[in-house]
Amino acid sequence: MKIKVLLVDDHVLILEGLIQLLKNEEDIEVVNTLSDPTTLFSVIQQTSPDIVVIDIRMKSFNGIEITRNIVKEYPHIKVVILSGYDDDEYVQAARKAGASAFVTKEKSNVELVTAIKLSYQGYQVYPSDMDDDSSKNLTKKEREVLKLIAEDKTNHEIGEILMISKRTVERHISSILQKLNADSRVGAVVNGHKMGYLSFHEIDRSFRN
Repeated sequence: MKIKVLLVDDHVLILEGLIQLLKNEEDIEVVNTLSDPTTLFSVIQQTSPDIVVIDIRMKSFNGIEITRNIVKEYPHIKVVILSGYDDDEYVQAARKAGASAFVTKEKSNVELVTAIKLSYQGYQVYPSDMDDDSSKNLTKKEREVLKLIAEDKTNHEIGEILMISKRTVERHISSILQKLNADSRVGAVVNGHKMGYLSFHEIDRSFRN
Protein backbone atom coordinates (compact mmCIF):
# COMPACT_ATOMS: atom_id res chain seq x y z
CA MET A 1 0.00 0.00 0.00
CA LYS A 2 1.38 3.37 -1.03
CA ILE A 3 1.49 6.47 1.16
CA LYS A 4 -0.86 9.00 -0.45
CA VAL A 5 0.60 12.53 -0.41
CA LEU A 6 -1.01 15.87 -1.22
CA LEU A 7 1.43 18.72 -2.00
CA VAL A 8 0.52 22.37 -1.26
CA ASP A 9 2.85 25.22 -2.26
CA ASP A 10 2.20 28.47 -4.13
CA HIS A 11 5.52 28.15 -6.00
CA VAL A 12 4.87 26.00 -9.06
CA LEU A 13 8.55 25.24 -9.60
CA ILE A 14 8.85 23.89 -6.06
CA LEU A 15 5.77 21.72 -6.61
CA GLU A 16 7.28 20.32 -9.79
CA GLY A 17 10.53 19.57 -8.01
CA LEU A 18 8.73 17.78 -5.18
CA ILE A 19 6.72 15.71 -7.65
CA GLN A 20 9.90 14.57 -9.39
CA LEU A 21 11.53 13.76 -6.06
CA LEU A 22 8.61 11.67 -4.81
CA LYS A 23 8.10 9.88 -8.13
CA ASN A 24 11.29 7.97 -7.37
CA GLU A 25 9.75 6.42 -4.25
CA GLU A 26 7.90 3.18 -4.93
CA ASP A 27 5.85 3.40 -1.74
CA ILE A 28 4.72 7.04 -2.16
CA GLU A 29 1.97 8.33 -4.47
CA VAL A 30 1.33 12.04 -5.09
CA VAL A 31 -2.48 12.16 -5.30
CA ASN A 32 -2.70 15.87 -6.13
CA THR A 33 -0.91 19.23 -5.98
CA LEU A 34 -2.26 22.66 -5.10
CA SER A 35 -0.70 26.06 -5.72
CA ASP A 36 -3.84 27.72 -4.32
CA PRO A 37 -5.08 26.28 -1.00
CA THR A 38 -8.59 27.72 -1.47
CA THR A 39 -9.95 24.32 -2.48
CA LEU A 40 -7.73 22.33 -0.11
CA PHE A 41 -10.45 20.77 2.02
CA SER A 42 -12.57 19.69 -0.93
CA VAL A 43 -9.47 18.13 -2.49
CA ILE A 44 -8.72 16.34 0.78
CA GLN A 45 -12.22 14.86 0.70
CA GLN A 46 -11.76 13.77 -2.92
CA THR A 47 -8.27 12.26 -2.60
CA SER A 48 -8.13 11.08 1.06
CA PRO A 49 -4.38 11.71 1.49
CA ASP A 50 -2.37 10.16 4.32
CA ILE A 51 0.08 13.08 4.34
CA VAL A 52 -0.29 16.76 3.44
CA VAL A 53 2.99 18.51 2.67
CA ILE A 54 2.45 22.26 2.96
CA ASP A 55 4.52 25.43 2.70
CA ILE A 56 4.58 27.37 5.96
CA ARG A 57 4.28 30.75 4.19
CA MET A 58 2.24 31.44 1.07
CA LYS A 59 1.22 34.78 -0.40
CA SER A 60 -2.37 34.85 0.85
CA PHE A 61 -2.37 31.90 3.22
CA ASN A 62 -0.83 30.95 6.56
CA GLY A 63 0.49 27.39 6.50
CA ILE A 64 0.38 27.17 10.29
CA GLU A 65 -3.30 28.12 10.40
CA ILE A 66 -4.10 25.67 7.61
CA THR A 67 -2.21 22.94 9.45
CA ARG A 68 -4.21 23.63 12.61
CA ASN A 69 -7.45 23.30 10.66
CA ILE A 70 -6.37 20.10 8.91
CA VAL A 71 -5.42 18.46 12.20
CA LYS A 72 -8.72 19.54 13.75
CA GLU A 73 -10.93 18.37 10.88
CA TYR A 74 -8.92 15.32 9.84
CA PRO A 75 -6.92 14.08 12.87
CA HIS A 76 -5.86 10.94 10.99
CA ILE A 77 -4.00 13.00 8.37
CA LYS A 78 -0.35 13.84 9.09
CA VAL A 79 0.98 17.27 8.10
CA VAL A 80 4.58 17.85 7.02
CA ILE A 81 5.53 21.53 6.97
CA LEU A 82 8.07 22.87 4.49
CA SER A 83 9.81 26.10 5.41
CA GLY A 84 12.47 28.36 4.00
CA TYR A 85 13.45 29.15 7.59
CA ASP A 86 14.34 27.00 10.59
CA ASP A 87 13.90 29.70 13.24
CA ASP A 88 12.72 28.40 16.61
CA GLU A 89 9.61 30.55 16.28
CA TYR A 90 8.50 28.66 13.16
CA VAL A 91 9.44 25.27 14.58
CA GLN A 92 7.50 25.83 17.79
CA ALA A 93 4.50 27.20 15.88
CA ALA A 94 4.48 24.06 13.75
CA ARG A 95 4.57 21.85 16.86
CA LYS A 96 1.70 23.73 18.50
CA ALA A 97 -0.36 23.53 15.31
CA GLY A 98 -0.04 19.75 15.40
CA ALA A 99 2.29 19.18 12.43
CA SER A 100 4.06 15.82 12.43
CA ALA A 101 7.22 17.10 10.77
CA PHE A 102 9.12 20.28 9.95
CA VAL A 103 11.56 20.23 7.01
CA THR A 104 13.54 23.18 5.67
CA LYS A 105 13.35 23.63 1.91
CA GLU A 106 17.11 23.67 1.49
CA LYS A 107 17.24 20.16 2.95
CA SER A 108 13.97 18.85 1.55
CA ASN A 109 15.57 16.73 -1.17
CA VAL A 110 17.39 14.77 1.52
CA GLU A 111 14.94 14.81 4.40
CA LEU A 112 11.43 15.11 2.97
CA VAL A 113 11.05 11.45 2.03
CA THR A 114 12.18 10.39 5.49
CA ALA A 115 9.81 12.88 7.14
CA ILE A 116 6.87 11.59 5.09
CA LYS A 117 7.57 7.93 5.89
CA LEU A 118 8.19 8.48 9.58
CA SER A 119 5.16 10.76 9.93
CA TYR A 120 3.03 8.08 8.28
CA GLN A 121 4.26 5.63 10.93
CA GLY A 122 3.29 8.01 13.72
CA TYR A 123 6.64 9.63 14.51
CA GLN A 124 7.44 13.32 14.81
CA VAL A 125 10.36 14.68 12.80
CA TYR A 126 11.74 18.06 13.85
CA PRO A 127 15.13 19.78 13.71
CA SER A 128 17.23 18.67 16.65
CA ASP A 129 17.13 20.98 19.65
CA MET A 130 20.47 19.63 20.82
CA ASP A 131 23.52 21.86 20.91
CA ASP A 132 26.88 21.19 19.25
CA ASP A 133 28.72 20.43 22.47
CA SER A 134 31.38 17.82 21.63
CA SER A 135 30.35 15.87 24.73
CA LYS A 136 27.09 15.15 22.90
CA ASN A 137 28.84 13.58 19.92
CA LEU A 138 28.77 9.81 19.58
CA THR A 139 32.10 7.99 19.74
CA LYS A 140 33.17 5.68 16.91
CA LYS A 141 32.10 2.61 18.90
CA GLU A 142 28.76 4.21 19.79
CA ARG A 143 28.13 4.90 16.10
CA GLU A 144 28.84 1.24 15.34
CA VAL A 145 26.40 0.17 18.06
CA LEU A 146 23.74 2.59 16.77
CA LYS A 147 23.98 1.15 13.24
CA LEU A 148 23.50 -2.35 14.63
CA ILE A 149 20.51 -1.13 16.66
CA ALA A 150 19.08 0.18 13.37
CA GLU A 151 19.51 -3.35 11.98
CA ASP A 152 17.37 -4.62 14.89
CA LYS A 153 20.23 -6.57 16.47
CA THR A 154 19.87 -7.71 20.08
CA ASN A 155 22.40 -6.73 22.74
CA HIS A 156 23.82 -10.25 22.59
CA GLU A 157 24.21 -10.06 18.79
CA ILE A 158 25.80 -6.61 19.00
CA GLY A 159 28.29 -7.92 21.55
CA GLU A 160 29.23 -10.86 19.31
CA ILE A 161 29.61 -8.72 16.20
CA LEU A 162 31.75 -6.06 17.92
CA MET A 163 33.47 -8.61 20.20
CA ILE A 164 32.57 -6.77 23.40
CA SER A 165 30.73 -7.91 26.52
CA LYS A 166 26.98 -7.57 26.95
CA ARG A 167 27.57 -5.16 29.84
CA THR A 168 29.74 -2.98 27.60
CA VAL A 169 26.99 -3.00 24.98
CA GLU A 170 24.49 -1.88 27.60
CA ARG A 171 26.79 0.97 28.67
CA HIS A 172 27.15 2.11 25.05
CA ILE A 173 23.38 2.01 24.51
CA SER A 174 22.76 3.97 27.71
CA SER A 175 25.24 6.62 26.54
CA ILE A 176 23.66 6.71 23.06
CA LEU A 177 20.17 7.25 24.49
CA GLN A 178 21.42 10.06 26.70
CA LYS A 179 23.39 11.81 23.96
CA LEU A 180 20.59 11.52 21.41
CA ASN A 181 17.93 12.58 23.92
CA ALA A 182 16.01 9.36 23.29
CA ASP A 183 14.07 7.07 25.61
CA SER A 184 14.02 3.98 23.40
CA ARG A 185 15.91 2.18 20.65
CA VAL A 186 13.46 3.46 18.04
CA GLY A 187 13.89 6.99 19.35
CA ALA A 188 17.68 6.62 19.12
CA VAL A 189 17.41 5.49 15.49
CA VAL A 190 15.09 8.38 14.58
CA ASN A 191 17.21 11.01 16.35
CA GLY A 192 20.42 9.42 15.09
CA HIS A 193 19.20 9.83 11.53
CA LYS A 194 18.21 13.46 12.10
CA MET A 195 21.70 14.16 13.47
CA GLY A 196 23.42 12.49 10.52
CA TYR A 197 24.65 9.31 12.21
CA LEU A 198 22.45 7.06 10.06
CA SER A 199 21.63 7.28 6.36
CA PHE A 200 18.05 7.13 5.12
CA HIS A 201 18.61 3.61 3.76
CA GLU A 202 19.81 2.41 7.16
CA ILE A 203 16.81 3.82 9.01
CA ASP A 204 14.39 2.71 6.27
CA ARG A 205 15.70 -0.85 6.54
CA SER A 206 15.20 -0.71 10.29
CA PHE A 207 11.54 0.25 10.04
CA ARG A 208 10.86 -2.47 7.44
CA ASN A 209 12.14 -5.22 9.76
